[in-house]
Amino acid sequence: MNILLAEDDKQLGGLLSTMLRRADFQVTWVERGDDAYKKIYSDNYDVLLLDWMMPGLSGIDLCQRLRAETYQGKILLLTARDSVEDKVAGLDSGADDYLVKPFEFPELVARIKALARRIEHYQQEETDYGDFKLNRSAETLSNKNGTIQLSPREFKIVDILLCNRDKVIPREILLDRVWGIDGDITANNLDAHIKLLRKKIAQITSEEIIKNVRGVGYKIER
Repeated sequence: MNILLAEDDKQLGGLLSTMLRRADFQVTWVERGDDAYKKIYSDNYDVLLLDWMMPGLSGIDLCQRLRAETYQGKILLLTARDSVEDKVAGLDSGADDYLVKPFEFPELVARIKALARRIEHYQQEETDYGDFKLNRSAETLSNKNGTIQLSPREFKIVDILLCNRDKVIPREILLDRVWGIDGDITANNLDAHIKLLRKKIAQITSEEIIKNVRGVGYKIER
């Protein structure tokens, strides 16, 4: 299981990293919230462990930003804040779980494993969206008229748009999600990818399902 740990306390971060690796987790440890944000879209993490108070970007602010960008991964907040109001704020920000410091390591492991068991449809091999079936292992899109093979980036674009049907996804979010925050690509490159993707989809449907929302981004509308 691949874990991203964002914790600015060097002693605690080092200890947790070591213990999680001993528990057979793969761990990437960063000390700043903005560094965590840069890594989240470049690697596939099963669970994010985010400290509430971090420099650059707090855990709760990072959580809110990710959920606004329709990030679907599992997030566990780590914090010394233990009031009911704080817990509600943490969960309302989009966190899946909340663990108060100090905590026992076996409880952290149990919560991580519980979150991993709750990973939803976006990790299933095949997902149905109306007339379409998206195969994640083969990276294909199909319907009754046939099957098209998608490139890795085309697959990511389709996956994001289909998972958020009828919602407009801004160009900036697509660029970050598909190419990474440090990706050397412009909005014009994204538009070119969308154009090629539309041509592929036209092989199996006469409908132009990817809609351009001028000045904002794209959405799939069915």
